Amino acid sequence: MKKPNIRLDISLVVIPLSVVAAYFLYHYVFGHPDNFVDGDPAREPIDNNVLGVIYKGGPIVILLISFQLIMVVYVIERFLALKLSQGKGDMAAFVKNVKSLLSSGKTKAINDACDQQRGAVANVVKTGISTYLDRKKQEEIDQKDIYLIQKELEETTQLELPLLNRNMFILSTIAQISTLIGLLGTVTGMIKAFGALATVGEPDPVGLAGGISQALVTTALGIGTAAVTIVFYNYFANRIDRITYAIDEASFSIIHTLKLKYF
Repeated sequence: MKKPNIRLDISLVVIPLSVVAAYFLYHYVFGHPDNFVDGDPAREPIDNNVLGVIYKGGPIVILLISFQLIMVVYVIERFLALKLSQGKGDMAAFVKNVKSLLSSGKTKAINDACDQQRGAVANVVKTGISTYLDRKKQEEIDQKDIYLIQKELEETTQLELPLLNRNMFILSTIAQISTLIGLLGTVTGMIKAFGALATVGEPDPVGLAGGISQALVTTALGIGTAAVTIVFYNYFANRIDRITYAIDEASFSIIHTLKLKYF
């Protein structure tokens, strides 16, 4: 019960800290006077000054930057978590080795291989082999024992899957809402620009430029954040599929080999 609470605490810390960090970046880095003409953030950015241009995106930029920071944190977390779940060495070679050892009846060697490989696939295989060895010590293997081993493999797999997919929904959410928040900045920026055009007498050039800048900057940040997040999400989803396939392949091999051996 302790692990879920730890994960929840991490999520509750990462998101607020990202928003706070984004706020300070927006006001004290992007909004630094050195980025603007005459040192005035209310005026135009200095030529080719990207930080000043981003600042002109308005307060909505704070949300978009916080999304980027959250995305970076969870991309790093997924890299590390999936690396651990994949285990040491090549998964395909490990599964092939398990098949070979199982066909030769070298069950103890399989346990040793699992201890070396570690990861999600090794955890499932070790559970299945341990159950098989326990049943083999007690009595002759029959159909009921095969079913029990298969059930243990399935239950262990179900325990591993949530660990593989943990926090993927956060990346998915960021990919979806970043574009929407960017479009919100586009709409509010255009409202500001049209408000400047509707000024009685001469149109307000500063307000018009500010509105257009906000619309373009927030659109670019929103789409860019969503695009990068989608790339990482699909990359991690592909790695999860490969690990899941390796688990299914190893589980099937164990059950299939035992059935051929005893029936």
